[in-house]
Amino acid sequence: MLIIIGNQKGGAGKSTTTLSLANYLTSAKKCPVTVIDMDYQQSVYQKYEKAKILENKEPYEVLSATLESFPVLKEVLIKNNRDVVLVDLPGKLDDDGLLAVFTAADLFICPFAYDEFTFESTVLFTLVLRKVNPKIKMVFIPNRIKANAKFEIMEEVNAQLSKFGHITEILPDRVDFQRINTFQTPISLYPVIIPVFEKIYADHLYGKHEIAG
Repeated sequence: MLIIIGNQKGGAGKSTTTLSLANYLTSAKKCPVTVIDMDYQQSVYQKYEKAKILENKEPYEVLSATLESFPVLKEVLIKNNRDVVLVDLPGKLDDDGLLAVFTAADLFICPFAYDEFTFESTVLFTLVLRKVNPKIKMVFIPNRIKANAKFEIMEEVNAQLSKFGHITEILPDRVDFQRINTFQTPISLYPVIIPVFEKIYADHLYGKHEIAG
């Protein structure tokens, strides 16, 4: 299972979503995970290296990779097909190297916000991905949503995105998310992430990593 996490809109929460999902799968579901950090900022890989320096237990491996190295890396990962592979994508769409990643992916997870600019970027990203990989499953996570905020375009956004895939429960804008690293997610966040990740696990992962093993 190859899961790509992306949105061409910066600040959508790709890396945080990647980390929190990786932590959830390994801690709550005992699911073997490998994370590939392809984002230009390499924030997931940097957290992983920092955790190693602090001698924290590593529940999964994080690999730093480029789009150019993906085709070879994919062949290596296929041989170890027990792992769920999470790919933190770069934000740019105008790189031909993304085509190989898009084609190989089984599931696309897209964190997004309810504003017009993010919505347009999200739809564009989704249209390109669906054209390259018509069979890919898609999940959209409303992310960093402020409490008591009113979103006039929420219904329109949900109506459009639901044509492509499932829209999860909202993830609120909470400072706790800044404390997620590669070995733990703050326990205070579990009440809000469980409904989101349980749905993803049940729909797309349940039984599959056990069978692969």
